[in-house]
Amino acid sequence: MSQINRVARSAGVCTLLFALSTLAVAQTPAPAKPAVGTAVAPAQIYDKLLTTVEKEFVSAADAMPDDKFDFAPTQGEFKGVRTFGEQIKHVTEANLYYFHDPATPLPDIRASVDKLKTKAEIMQALKDSFEQAHAFVNAITPDNAFITLPNGGTRAGMAAGGTAHMLDHYGQMVEYLRMNGIVPPASRGSN
Repeated sequence: MSQINRVARSAGVCTLLFALSTLAVAQTPAPAKPAVGTAVAPAQIYDKLLTTVEKEFVSAADAMPDDKFDFAPTQGEFKGVRTFGEQIKHVTEANLYYFHDPATPLPDIRASVDKLKTKAEIMQALKDSFEQAHAFVNAITPDNAFITLPNGGTRAGMAAGGTAHMLDHYGQMVEYLRMNGIVPPASRGSN
């Protein structure tokens, strides 16, 4: 990847993080604001953002009935798309990758996620992946946020990439819910 592409990708991720952090702040009750110029720990920012995305993602996943977890659109250009349950399994797998402690070997994530069959199993694995994600982001410090990891990324970049990835699939899940006559929990009660 060229240096220009890396810079463009970094700028895009930074813009996304800014937008997402603004969204996270707008959707959560504001605690007492720190004084202007007060340093805020990276872990605090990433955890707040992750908590907001987690709430919407898990509630959307849970909103689909058990018997619809194998739903995938068939009308139009949808050949080969993931089912609703596969969307959740994919994000679970990605969470385990993006929010993985770089000091430990990466386990065979795909094998453990592929064996999940029921809604209950998939939902538990998703929630477990968010526990790992929170542990990862809560370990991000000013000193380690932008240090290159063995995979070539940084902790801050991995957290940003993992969060952005979830939002792509959240959008697909929202469409699947609406195709089944279900209003996503984050949209209920608002006009």
